[in-house]
Amino acid sequence: MDIKVTKTPLAEIQHFRNMFLQENTFQFIYNKCHGAGWADTYLFTLDEETVGYGSIWGKDKREDRDAIFEFYLLKPFREFANIICAEFHKISGASFIECQSNDTLLSSVLFECAKNINAEAILFEDSFETEFTMPNTLFKEFADQNGNSDYFLEHNGEIVASGGYVWNYNFPYIDMYYEVKEEFRRKGFGSLITQELKNEAYRMKRVPAARCNIKNQASKATLLKAGMKVCGYILIGELV
Repeated sequence: MDIKVTKTPLAEIQHFRNMFLQENTFQFIYNKCHGAGWADTYLFTLDEETVGYGSIWGKDKREDRDAIFEFYLLKPFREFANIICAEFHKISGASFIECQSNDTLLSSVLFECAKNINAEAILFEDSFETEFTMPNTLFKEFADQNGNSDYFLEHNGEIVASGGYVWNYNFPYIDMYYEVKEEFRRKGFGSLITQELKNEAYRMKRVPAARCNIKNQASKATLLKAGMKVCGYILIGELV
C-alpha cells in the first residue's frame, strides 16, 4: 500500500472540503481558518488515487502549524484512516489533533492515535424557542458607518448586556456571543439577550450557534435556558 501525503494549495482540495461540509451538517467552528490564511492543506493519495485531504493550523498561535483540525476521506477508504493519519502526522509535523466530537471521522482517529485527550469547549445548537420578557428592557442594535452591528440590552435606560456575532462558521451557521455587566448577572439578562440574538440571526437567514469554555457553568446554564442544547465538544489530544 503506497500512501502519499502532499502539501498542496487550498484550490487542489476544495472539492473534498465541499464534500466534507455537505456530509457534516453542523456548525464547523474552524471554517474561517482557510480564508484567513491560518491553515495549510495536504492531499492524500493511496496507490496513486486521490482519497482525501487534511488541514493543520496553530493550536495556540495562528502562525504555528501544529494541530490537525480537518481530516476527510472518501467512504471506501475510511478503513485506512489511522494509517493515513500516521503518515499525515509524520509529513506535516503536527503534534496535536483538535476536533469537534460531532466530526465522527476525525474524533474516532483522535481516540485511536492520540493521548491526553481533553474537552476544552462545549458546542451548542438551537433547540427550542423561548419568550422571555423583562419590564423596561429593550433589545437594540447599533450599526457603525461601515455597516457592522453590535447589539445590547438597555434596562431602565442603562446598557446592562451586549452581544453580537462572529462570522467564522460555515453557512448558514453563525456564532453568537454575549456579555452581561457584572452587577447585572444572575438576573436573566444573559438568557434574554441570547434569545434576542437567536431571533435576529434567523431574521438574517442564519442558524444561531454558540460555544463556551468547558468550565464555564454559568454560561452553559444561560445558553440552555435560552433554548440552546449541547451538540458537541472541542476535543484536543497529543499525537503519539
